[in-house]
Amino acid sequence: MKNGKFNLLYWAAAMLGLIVVQYIAAMNQQVATIPYSQFQQLLNEGKVAEVGVSDRFMQGSLKEPLPGGQTRFATTRVDPEIAKELEGHGVKFNGQIESTLFRDILSWILPMALFIGVYVWLGRRMAGAGGLMQIGKSRAKVYVESDTRVTFADVAGVDEAKDELREVVDFLREPDRYGRLGGRMPKGVLLVGPPGTGKTLLARAVAGEARVPFLSISGAEFVEMFVGVGAARVRDLFEQARAKAPAIIFIDELDALGRARGLGGAYGGGVNSEAEQTLNQLLVEMDGFDSRTGLVILAATNRPEILDPALLRAGRFDRQVLVDRPDRAGRVQILNVHLKRVTLAPDVAPEKIAGLTPGFTGADLANLVNEAALLATRRGAEAVTLEDFGNAVERIVAGLEKRNRLLNPREREIVAHHEIGHALVAMSLPGSDPVHKVSIIPRGIGALGYTIQRPTEDRFLMTREELERKMMVLLGGRAAELVVYGHLSTGAADDLQRVTDIARGMVTRYGMSEALGSVAYERDPRSLLAGPNALPSGPREQDYGEAAGDAIDAEVRRIVDGALEQTVTLLREKREVLERTARRLLEKETLEEGELNELMGVPPRPAKAAE
Repeated sequence: MKNGKFNLLYWAAAMLGLIVVQYIAAMNQQVATIPYSQFQQLLNEGKVAEVGVSDRFMQGSLKEPLPGGQTRFATTRVDPEIAKELEGHGVKFNGQIESTLFRDILSWILPMALFIGVYVWLGRRMAGAGGLMQIGKSRAKVYVESDTRVTFADVAGVDEAKDELREVVDFLREPDRYGRLGGRMPKGVLLVGPPGTGKTLLARAVAGEARVPFLSISGAEFVEMFVGVGAARVRDLFEQARAKAPAIIFIDELDALGRARGLGGAYGGGVNSEAEQTLNQLLVEMDGFDSRTGLVILAATNRPEILDPALLRAGRFDRQVLVDRPDRAGRVQILNVHLKRVTLAPDVAPEKIAGLTPGFTGADLANLVNEAALLATRRGAEAVTLEDFGNAVERIVAGLEKRNRLLNPREREIVAHHEIGHALVAMSLPGSDPVHKVSIIPRGIGALGYTIQRPTEDRFLMTREELERKMMVLLGGRAAELVVYGHLSTGAADDLQRVTDIARGMVTRYGMSEALGSVAYERDPRSLLAGPNALPSGPREQDYGEAAGDAIDAEVRRIVDGALEQTVTLLREKREVLERTARRLLEKETLEEGELNELMGVPPRPAKAAE
């Protein structure tokens, strides 16, 4: 209503101003203001009909119109003696002195206005779009009940996490039922899991199921260069949520806001103080509300190990829900959701695609379906086939084909023997994942060739023997170069890195070394999110001294050298097969599973297992 009144007054003032301007313009068109010297000239020529005289001004009418068409005139009187003297010298004169007031005002108003404009513009840039007065306001996106439109039916492959969160939904719908026996709902629920597993989607689904407002913000949006701004935004966020309760506050990437205090590292000075003050304010706000008010905090992170312990204690984020990578059944459920939008060929079944994608997250599967649809569209097909999904998997895992990267004949031979070395070792060792394809077509950033293995099932534990076989497969390319050429190349750099990580993990984390015993020397907290099949990565916490470090290095080298020696021995025994298959690979550039089995004399897998 206030805005309506304001608009009405604005338009009334605009119309009044327009009328005044038109009146002044009309008056100016009827009466011509002329210099006094021109009046005297007209008077001498007998063209003046009548004149009205005042102490300062003269106004009258002319016998003939002026060049502008006006017959009336106005002028300012000049002292007769001065007028006679000026006229004698032929000087044009007038009785009105030009005012410099307007020019003087502009000379100091314009610079000040420019300075204020730049100041306001910079303030808006620093505070987003809200201006300097809005810099401490929360930037949370608020979704009302009708805007969320996401329910648990849109989330697949994480049934355990959904079951945990259904209790939150029930609480938001019926808060009184949970307080009947004196219990209370957790104030905060932390969703933990690798990137792309659907943590944000789950949080929105909770709001959609409960039909309550959903306030979403990223942890990085709290922290600014000015100390105290983040804390003010936290306070404003909770004030908004309390006004809309029952409601859900969702903080994505909580690790950007809740990093453990006192770590230092990349933070320093004011930035560190700002981050810690923001975290302190969040802790205070979480202590300052009662969960019975209908306010629930959901947060998501893929780095729980760096969160401040005070944030995870009872009474704040009481409950942690693991949103892990989906298993095969979960991948089938996720694919059923995404395949609804795609025209599929009869040979495509979600179960078959799920078998091609072990370790894929929900985001990976959505990307896979999109890539397969684009590949089918690019070749002009009417439907997406299973072959398109296979090519999409290779595109995601190995990268784009780079056929314009031309290798000289010598390099092509080395790459062919290298890749066949991987495949031959994998097909010769019992229990290894089946080899699906070998190619010497460059892909991705630095891969000159690739060998693709596809696991037949999801694995969550690996024995020492399986890890050793995995190392031998990775070392197959380097061993093939040693057997055929007697020298080494740079093509095995990535293989060596992965082998070293496996061997170090066996020694320092899994206690698989007789020399060092069943002792854990290093901790890699993020391995919990990656699963047991993932290789350790990133900085590790070391719990050993210099002497133990030397022993660990020696044991890692012994394990890697032993795996390489076994691999070289295996390929020397099968050198004829290695050479024959490498020549065929040089001819065709790509060999599929069936042709590899035929060339290497390996019986094909049973049809059900191959499927």
